[in-house]
Amino acid sequence: MHGFLSNLILNTDSYKASHFLQYPPGTEEISSYVESRGGRFAHTLFFGLQAFIKQYLLNPVTYDDVGEAEELLTSHGLPFNQPGWLKIVNEHGGHLPIEIGAVEEGEVVPTHNAVVQVRNTDRELPWVTSYIETALLRAIWYPTTVATLSFEAKRVIRRYLDLTSDDPGGQIGFKLHDFGARGVSSLESAMLGGMAHLVNFQGTDTVAAIVGARRYYGAAMAGFSIPAAEHSTITSWGREREADAYGNMIDRFGKPGKLVAVVSDSYDIFHACRELWGKTLKDQVLRSGATVVVRPDSGNPAEVVVAVARLLADAFGVTVNGRGYGVLHPCVRIIQGDGIDLEQIGAVLAALTEAKLSADNVAFGMGGGLLQKVDRDTMKWAMKASAIKINGFWQDVYKDPVTDPGKLSKKGRQALVRDASGWRTVPAIEARENRMTPVYRDGKLLRQTTFDAVRGRAEAALREMKAAESSGAIAT
Repeated sequence: MHGFLSNLILNTDSYKASHFLQYPPGTEEISSYVESRGGRFAHTLFFGLQAFIKQYLLNPVTYDDVGEAEELLTSHGLPFNQPGWLKIVNEHGGHLPIEIGAVEEGEVVPTHNAVVQVRNTDRELPWVTSYIETALLRAIWYPTTVATLSFEAKRVIRRYLDLTSDDPGGQIGFKLHDFGARGVSSLESAMLGGMAHLVNFQGTDTVAAIVGARRYYGAAMAGFSIPAAEHSTITSWGREREADAYGNMIDRFGKPGKLVAVVSDSYDIFHACRELWGKTLKDQVLRSGATVVVRPDSGNPAEVVVAVARLLADAFGVTVNGRGYGVLHPCVRIIQGDGIDLEQIGAVLAALTEAKLSADNVAFGMGGGLLQKVDRDTMKWAMKASAIKINGFWQDVYKDPVTDPGKLSKKGRQALVRDASGWRTVPAIEARENRMTPVYRDGKLLRQTTFDAVRGRAEAALREMKAAESSGAIAT
């Protein structure tokens, strides 16, 4: 994932190159923190730091990197701190002399809390703390925001499964499938965002995500997929042979116990369900022992999914479960992948519930709405300096703009604690235990987690929130 920006010195904003000349004389140490200052959700699911450290911070800066950066940045109109960067190469083996402390990945922390804290470890290089802001903040806000969005989708889906399914826990892992690889801005975004989604679910078509989970978190196989048709593989048969195209999918992939997804709206989704799946191919589907996942790909999601479910129920039958909701014959299910975002997931499931049909019947595919329609302001992410040591004495650093009280920043060294009152950020001197424990220091990864452990923390948080909702402690 290095690509053209393998030079860490250039993985920054232009103005950072001049900041080494801007701090007060006698500055020895700068401490900064990262937080979500609010935004769309009330909490964040922290994820992605380990991937960043392994990919970027464990690869040393070289003499060639210093030379390249000096030529480029001075030509760009900026001063260049050649002595500082050569000191990093010569005395620190090319590794940034900083310490990064962070909450465990997979933890779900309310917004307005510090989740990462950074300080320099070489008193002659205090500017390094903020120099890393651009790369570090990007590595945190994007995967954490996607993980949080995916977590919220899981909460919505689980709520409807609890209401309408006899087996809500057994269903949830594959109810939201990542369709987002082609809609993101880069391969690295696909990898980071795709991994973040897999913290909560196991279905993905983003191959980069399973590569990243294996490479950075030791996951043998973090996500799964199934054979699926696209429009080209259906429409290439011609409209008059639409049934043959569907039949070929059953012939090729219709094995007992297997799933095969078939996009069925190339011409008329209702005709396809009523006549082709429901009559022409019905016996073939039943004989195969497979589950055909019919995929609508146009129209109003809630209206179309309910209509398709009713047509498939008419054709293949429906069973009323213990909660009083209809479940389609095991040979057919539905996946809605067009126009899906968090709001549409809720709308589809609400419409199915109103029609007395179980959430068991549908899964979702989410593309741009999952991996691309987020930005740093979705959760108002920021990294801010909060303390500075000058001539051996710590001083508070903060901002408090009169035009925007929401940007008031924290003062002093921070600690993240969790007690009976929940998660809180407090001054470090008041904390017996800081949940932001060291992860990286001076070129070494100090604490490593696995993908399973990340998932376990997120699932534990989901159970806690569900219990709190049931007790009325928090709003749904």
